[in-house]
Amino acid sequence: MKRQNTKVSCIGALLLALVISAAASGQDADLIPMWDASDERSAVRIDHSAWQDILDAYLISDHPSGINRFDYGALKASSEDRQKLGGYLKSLSDIDPRAHSRDEQMAYWINLYNALTVYVVVPRFPVDSIKDIKSGLIDFGPWNLELFPLQGEKLTLNQIEHGILRPIWQDPRIHYAVNCASHGCPNLAGRAYQAETLEQMLEEGARAYVNHPRGAQIVDDELIVSSIYDWYKVDFGDTDEGVIAHLFNYAEPGLKAQLAKFDDFSDDYDWRLNSPE
Repeated sequence: MKRQNTKVSCIGALLLALVISAAASGQDADLIPMWDASDERSAVRIDHSAWQDILDAYLISDHPSGINRFDYGALKASSEDRQKLGGYLKSLSDIDPRAHSRDEQMAYWINLYNALTVYVVVPRFPVDSIKDIKSGLIDFGPWNLELFPLQGEKLTLNQIEHGILRPIWQDPRIHYAVNCASHGCPNLAGRAYQAETLEQMLEEGARAYVNHPRGAQIVDDELIVSSIYDWYKVDFGDTDEGVIAHLFNYAEPGLKAQLAKFDDFSDDYDWRLNSPE
């Protein structure tokens, strides 16, 4: 009996280690080949007005913390707006993004990711963290749930981010655009992404996050950065120096002067849900 208990204990420890490992590291950007196509001749614009309506009604973008909040409880209480969100996602599932230009696609995938995240949280609210919504036994968070039917496939949030957005565009600013419903995450933007505003919004998102304490701050002579820069270091030069160079590029003068003193960092992340306080 003692041996059996030891074996069960070892299995439990292994599962715990797997969960911790998953929580502590990012995911590789492995291209899903079927989505690597576009039509640059297309001038068709995808309608994101329903998502804009949801943002206008439920996003709190003037919170004193500088962290945008989303009122999941209020959206949950409105059957009309829940239907609007579901209808918006249905409209996106009826579109083949490959028939559009790259810029139109990028806006499509970012808005889809953010709207799906809200869609996942709302029926399960209240929760303390998005990590409390499980995908499976050893998964933390909903990122491996098959949520979105598109062109005969069912996509997960992880596939949208790591199989499509990151490998196709190879732009580190994507991390400032997709929102994981947490305090530590870059803000959920108050505007739906559009092809014609992509560059402006990606730059705004990068600058805002880098210059907020959750992006980078100096505490007791130590540089503390968001764990995003550790999990996805490969997207930011693949070294501590590369991350700091990226931060330096977007830092305001005061932070820039401080960053010049460092060649390594520690990291931290706040997984509390970005709901109103």
